[in-house]
Formats: sequence, structure tokens, C-alpha cells
Amino acid sequence: MTSQHEIEILTGNRFAFGKNWKKFLGDLDENRIGLAQQSLRDMLEIESLDGKSFLDIGSGSGLFSLAAKRLGASVHSFDFDPQSVACTNELRNRYFPNDTSWLVEQASVLDQRYIAELGKFDIVYSWGVLHHTGEMWQALRNVSDLVKDEGGLLIAIYNDQGYISRIWLGIKKIYNRLPRIFRFPFLLLILVRLWGPRSIIDIFSGRPFYTWRNYAKVSHRGMSAWRDVIDWVGGLPFEVASPEKIFQFYKERGFRLDELKTCGGRLGCNQFVFRKC
Repeated sequence: MTSQHEIEILTGNRFAFGKNWKKFLGDLDENRIGLAQQSLRDMLEIESLDGKSFLDIGSGSGLFSLAAKRLGASVHSFDFDPQSVACTNELRNRYFPNDTSWLVEQASVLDQRYIAELGKFDIVYSWGVLHHTGEMWQALRNVSDLVKDEGGLLIAIYNDQGYISRIWLGIKKIYNRLPRIFRFPFLLLILVRLWGPRSIIDIFSGRPFYTWRNYAKVSHRGMSAWRDVIDWVGGLPFEVASPEKIFQFYKERGFRLDELKTCGGRLGCNQFVFRKC
């Protein structure tokens, strides 16, 4: 039987995130893992997660579940995409085989029965995920129930750019509904738009393609420039929110804002660290 996930991909209503993450694992090395660990330290303002429970919602490649595990946390990872689950399992088996303190499951953050059975965690992490569920505000609501008192919630949500965000939504729909043979040329066109200005600046600074070549470090998260381009152009479902709306949403649910890193009103994600009061 064809799953809901497969149907959405076949009809052009969902991007195959896990397929992209699977290819990213070929680029994964100790440097990228170290950068992911440091990004968690920086955002959470901690040196260690010893004795803490860490929930990774939409674990994708599994990189940040691995980073949390290396920082000492017990980790629970889940993702809606079966190939993302396979990626996370691959990293668990590669670095922490037979470790019972790292659980990986396939599930949806919109499944309220599953959410109700998870319990509560010291750190709930969902970077760049909840805006891809198709029901972002319900997803944001669901994750709030998973944080312990005085626990942390770290999320990243696409910035609302008004009509520009609506244009990007149209681009994503086109990409996912194009025949596969036309997707790569379409990607190249968008790549020029996304990376052209930065590449010109690098060239005139005497450092041709520096940002592209050093993207793992520049992104502060160990990511791949090419994989992020594919993820951005293809990423459906797609929703956005202003920093003010996210702040108000969680304030009303008993959270205080500990850390905020915006994308300066431009394309990208606003990052939030909330603490449950």
C-alpha cells in the first residue's frame, strides 16, 4: 500500500527530504560533526548535555541527534520521512551501535496520539522542520507540550517576507511538479539567484567562491551548500512566520525567550531558544 508520504511526493505536494539527506551523509566528517556540536553549545549556552534528555523532531540526516549524543544526552529522534529515519539510524549504528539511550522512530509531529505518549524532555530541538509539515501552527503547538518545566525549546522557522515568500512558494511548487529531467536545469537557474551576489562579493574580495567552499563553517552548523540549495528550492510543504508571531505564540504558552537569532529580514530561518517557565 502506498503511504501518505509517498503519495504526497508523487503528486508534487511534498519534497523528498530524506533522499537529499542520504546524499549529505556522503560528505559527513568529523569537522562537520564538531561544528554541529558547537552550534548546540552556542545556542543553548552549555558545554555539555550530560544527564539531559534530548528530543530531535524531524531528525533529517541525524547530524544533530548525533551531536547531542556526543555532548552526553540521551536522545530520541523521529522523522516523518522514511529515508530520513534511515539516515538517522545509519549514524546511530555507525557511531553508537547498540546504544539503548538513542532511540530512532518514524512518526509525525502532527500525530497527537504519538505526541501524547512521548513524555517530556529537557531539550526539544526542531531546526527548520515545523514549517514543512503542512500544519505549522499545529506543529508548533504540539511541540510545546513536550518540554519539561525549565526545559529548553530550540526551533528555527522560515522568515515571513510577505510577497517574496509567496514567490518562493510558487518556485517550490514548480520544482516538485516538474518532470525529473527538468529539475536540475531549474535548480541551476535558482542557484544563480541564491548564490550569484555572494559569489561576486567573494571574487572581488580576492577569495573566489570562499563562502561556498567553506559553507560548513560559515553556516555554523556543518551543512553542505549544495544540499541546502536543493532543500531550499524543493522544500514543500512551506510556511513562514515573523519573529514577533513566534515570540507571542510561545509567550502565551508559558515560555520565555532566552535567545533569538534572526536572518535580518532576509531569506532564511529565524532561530529561537525558549525556556518553559
